Amino acid sequence: MERRFASHPNEVKQFDTARLRKEFHIPVIFAPDELKLVLTHEDRMIVGGANPVNKDVVLTTDLKELGVTYFLERRELGVINVGGKGSVVVDGTEYEIDFKECLYVGQGAKDVIFKSADSAKPAKFYLNSAPAHQSYPTTKTTLAESESGAMGGLENSNERTIHRFIHAGGVQSAQLVMGMTQLKPGSMWNTMPSHTHPRRMEAYFYFDLPDDSIVFHLMGEPTETRHIVMHNEQAVISPSWSIHSGVGTHNYTFIWSMAGDNKRYDDMDPVGMKELQ
Repeated sequence: MERRFASHPNEVKQFDTARLRKEFHIPVIFAPDELKLVLTHEDRMIVGGANPVNKDVVLTTDLKELGVTYFLERRELGVINVGGKGSVVVDGTEYEIDFKECLYVGQGAKDVIFKSADSAKPAKFYLNSAPAHQSYPTTKTTLAESESGAMGGLENSNERTIHRFIHAGGVQSAQLVMGMTQLKPGSMWNTMPSHTHPRRMEAYFYFDLPDDSIVFHLMGEPTETRHIVMHNEQAVISPSWSIHSGVGTHNYTFIWSMAGDNKRYDDMDPVGMKELQ
């Protein structure tokens, strides 16, 4: 498991492109038959992926890094499948997870195994894990079951649908909040006007993006904006003091996840368009 440290905004102002990418960009989420994990000290979130192709993948890591005897002893886990049909086995109970379906795994689950139904079309399980102080039931939810809402408009190139999976009004968790935003054809912008939420960090995972397209992910303080170029199936860490927005050369989907002091999706500090620099 790779470790990333937290960064101060005054320090980040001095970063060049290579340093920005080293600290915040996660270029590889999926590798065949492997578990890829990145631990960030921003609210101790873990971002990663499991890609079972020819064999099952087990949720495990160097437990000394977490100070526990098993992965979810003091953590909870959110899983969204962005590949072929698969399943997640949690302490002997198997949950079938199809494309764009979500599974929440509560604190205390000891054995978590990721499987693909077809090695020719393997599952790709995107993972987010946050520290937990209370155990909640393992729960599956689909796009149809999620709390969804349309936002934006074609006139501003940001017509999109937001699906909330793990949140205060949906699947319950200790602190993890997780959902998905799908941009419609002809729409490229997300989360603009932008905002910060100093009480929570956030991670974005971009997918459904053609190989020859990119997303410019915007980050930084509102008056010190920077950008990171994102390709398909890549993730980026957003500190709590940073804006998190983006524009692509093609419409796309992204998964957002948060951890911090509360679970209020609407707890945001808006940034006016004239404030951005």
